[in-house]
Amino acid sequence: MKKISILILALTMSFASNAQDIHFSQFYMAPLNLNPAMTGVMNCKQRLSANYRNQWASVLRDKAFQTYQVAYDTKIPVGRYDYIGVGGSLWGDKAGSLNFRTNQLSLDFAYSKRMGGYRKKASYLVMGAELGLAQRGLNTLDARWGSQNNNGVFDPTLPSNENVFTRDNFMFADVSAGLLWFSVLDDNTNFYIGGAYDHINRANQSFTKDKFVPLFSKFTIHAGGEVGMTDRVSFVPGIVTFLQGPYLQVNGGTSMRFILGSSKRSTEAIQFGVWTRLANKDEGGMLMDALILSTRFEYSQFTIGFSYDQNVSSLKSASRGNGGFEFSLQYKICGNERRNVFCPNF
Repeated sequence: MKKISILILALTMSFASNAQDIHFSQFYMAPLNLNPAMTGVMNCKQRLSANYRNQWASVLRDKAFQTYQVAYDTKIPVGRYDYIGVGGSLWGDKAGSLNFRTNQLSLDFAYSKRMGGYRKKASYLVMGAELGLAQRGLNTLDARWGSQNNNGVFDPTLPSNENVFTRDNFMFADVSAGLLWFSVLDDNTNFYIGGAYDHINRANQSFTKDKFVPLFSKFTIHAGGEVGMTDRVSFVPGIVTFLQGPYLQVNGGTSMRFILGSSKRSTEAIQFGVWTRLANKDEGGMLMDALILSTRFEYSQFTIGFSYDQNVSSLKSASRGNGGFEFSLQYKICGNERRNVFCPNF
């Protein structure tokens, strides 16, 4: 029991001190979480989005990782061709028997500068920034310590004299910035490439008052687009790479988009996609963590997405191949705008 308690403590300290950021398999459906430069980059005037992820329920059951995000952003015309994007998001994440949790409220800003082209065929450079306030904590009252081992049986009445947490709840500021380039060639052909630098201020994440453990800065590089194969079928590839401290993660794959309406300008469409998630190993090299199956349905201003992670790593013996599922929802508020530019459909 003592070894198990020490292991749980070590894992908790590892997550608390050097925790990686939240991530979504449908990263393209959470643009503000991916890159602040994507704020206001849309074909409509306003966008509401929501995402929910549940992971490792087959292993942790009711203590599984649960992640959510809600966001809103809008674009404001500036001059003849440019835009300002303004938005905000709230996300939360919790997991484990100690209810290790993080909540963050962020404000996002972006400026889209036209670099060439005209209304339906243009290239833009976008610069963005994010200011956030986060709260992180855990419930130490539910911790089990080696000192509470009574002949192999956990005894909560015994003193927990191994508790090393001197602050179990704290807040910190968070600063991020990003760049994005996108080019639109026609109604269903476009491409984009972007990068973000998160946690510029490297806030302290230690649960002990006398120790400073900075939050690893994160570098994000992402690219994708849409390539029209016919008037009704298009190829929608995408890739994103996260670099955070010693951790590396790569998500990549593609979807096929099928227009369901009576014309190629129809707002009804469905997508089916296959993606993979790769991660680095402690001993070196890369492993394939999951195979991701996704679908997305578009109707008028609504977009609904669902994905499922099939675990294929060595953890599959415990997870029985189950990884996580995600739901996503977007609603765009459009309107007549003479100078509107077609943007990639993230």
